[in-house]
Amino acid sequence: MLQLLLLLVLLLAGQGGEAAVWSGVVELPGAMKLEFSVELKPDSGTISIPLQGVKDWPLTGVSVSDKTLKFALPTAGAAWELTLSEDGKTATGLLKQGAEFKTTMRRLAPGESATKELKRPQEPKEPFPYEVLEVAFENKPAAATFAGTLTLPRGKGPFPCVVMVTGSGPQDRDEALLGHRPFFVIADHLTRQGIAVLRYDDRGTAKSTGDFAKATSDDFAGDALAAVEFLKSRKDVDAKRIGIMGHSEGGLIAPICAGRSKDVAFIVLLAGTGLSGAELMPIQSKLLSIASGTPAADAERQAKDAAEVFALVVAGKSDAEVKQGIRAVARRQLKAGSETKDLSGDALEKKLDQIVADQSGELLSPWFKRFLVMDPRKNLEQVKCPVLAVNGDKDLQVPSKENLPRIEKALKDSGNKDVTIVEFPGLNHLFQNCKTGSPAEYAEIEETFAPVALEAVTGWIRKHTGLD
Repeated sequence: MLQLLLLLVLLLAGQGGEAAVWSGVVELPGAMKLEFSVELKPDSGTISIPLQGVKDWPLTGVSVSDKTLKFALPTAGAAWELTLSEDGKTATGLLKQGAEFKTTMRRLAPGESATKELKRPQEPKEPFPYEVLEVAFENKPAAATFAGTLTLPRGKGPFPCVVMVTGSGPQDRDEALLGHRPFFVIADHLTRQGIAVLRYDDRGTAKSTGDFAKATSDDFAGDALAAVEFLKSRKDVDAKRIGIMGHSEGGLIAPICAGRSKDVAFIVLLAGTGLSGAELMPIQSKLLSIASGTPAADAERQAKDAAEVFALVVAGKSDAEVKQGIRAVARRQLKAGSETKDLSGDALEKKLDQIVADQSGELLSPWFKRFLVMDPRKNLEQVKCPVLAVNGDKDLQVPSKENLPRIEKALKDSGNKDVTIVEFPGLNHLFQNCKTGSPAEYAEIEETFAPVALEAVTGWIRKHTGLD
């Protein structure tokens, strides 16, 4: 999902003894482009990425020569190497972070602005007509402490409350991405309508502790249930009216929670999945490739290649066997590529070694293995509380046509009598009004979360918590 699209991308560079400011772009999958700026001295510097909320982060390991710029970020498993133009005003090269991403940079003239200001008209502004509390809670079995924000309506409680669960990848409490903070917008809207909201930083992210890298969706469900337990201890929250709202992977996690605990009074699935990861990812791959300009036949072939590798993981093959599968598929692709079909033996094997190393790291991670094999329908069959599942018909990451009907069927076939399914015309994976649904549009769209979706979700929760 979004983890597969939004790798944390940074940059580098400068030359000479004085600090140089560079503006750059990293080209991500799905025709997405991540803009950044960097101020760099010969052996140090800072970076700013407006779409990631990053400002003046320190850089390390910078190496500058008259021909190349190098930079590494070990904590993100990322490394860059760029070649300077003859006049030293531009640089081109690659970011290597599990895969390779083209990076271009331009040295700015003195006084030239590095980045443009983002317009996000839905961003809530103080003063807020509700109480905002910084809170913390624990998931003791996971040895994790979570930092979060609890917003409480004014007036006499106890209030119904929603726990918000983010999508894939390490996310902060606002699910901040590409300059948007959707959970901040949703929480503000709900709380103004009499519904308390708890949103928290994922384990090992921002102000929360714990090990994110070794966790799976099952573990994240434990984190969300720890949030429910915390809320049950508060007098200002009604313990019988606590629900969970999850976006993307969060929409996979919420049903796990509801199946485990009767304390979950309702769940809301924002672009939740009704297919296993192994079923979903080839569909997602094909749609995103076509949206980025790949011919349909090539996109179909790439999707089939991905499905072939995923099937090895689902079948329980060893890591070595999966790597062999990646290598076989990559060899076939390179032999068919116009630019790689004539690679010599040694060059071909070296290229294959790099591809296997890049792809197997993520594919064989605990999270990805579990995501591929987990069937959300099995979790949905255990859910007996009210469910609202919504999606946009232009979602290319969790396409509504393939997922919403399966969610509905799994719930109703298992006897759940309170199921509401809504498909919103014209909305993408982030619930923005859009043109194509491509992730390349996410950052360019000023809207963070479509009002029609906000109103529908809020109205459903108010009805199911007795506020209406």
